[in-house]
Amino acid sequence: MKHSSAQPLGAAGATKETVDLGPPHEPKEESINTFYKIEHDLKKLLVHTRHEHNKHEPEYFAAVAHLSDSQLAAFTSDDLQQVRVAVSAYGLHLFGKVRIPSLPETGPAYIHFRAFTGGPYDEPKLHCIHTEEKEEADGGKTFRAIFTKDDPLEWFDT
Repeated sequence: MKHSSAQPLGAAGATKETVDLGPPHEPKEESINTFYKIEHDLKKLLVHTRHEHNKHEPEYFAAVAHLSDSQLAAFTSDDLQQVRVAVSAYGLHLFGKVRIPSLPETGPAYIHFRAFTGGPYDEPKLHCIHTEEKEEADGGKTFRAIFTKDDPLEWFDT
């Protein structure tokens, strides 16, 4: 089951093929401000998504199974490590990598999120948290929502 918040029209209309995603970089003031405005929704969605996935696919959040909800969502804008921005006809798409501070930096300790804003006068909206379902060579599947520092921040829809 894949979860995201209500998707703004522009966020749903842009695709990897139609938008150029800028290079990864440290967050600047505008990205930090956007993060601050969606932070509450991000924490709420993260906890909700974990609870939903734990019903059927606990593998997504296996790396944080030992954390309480408050520990999982204990990050702040100081933990926003990396961003990428894409400009489309609809507005700006912000992709971010956030470190969960109660986990060691070297292991799976990061979530990836996507936010959208229609322009400088629109409030940013959280689009989704990245959950990855990967087909393995042997036909099996792996699931994860917690990534490592080395996992690239790439375009995602879920």
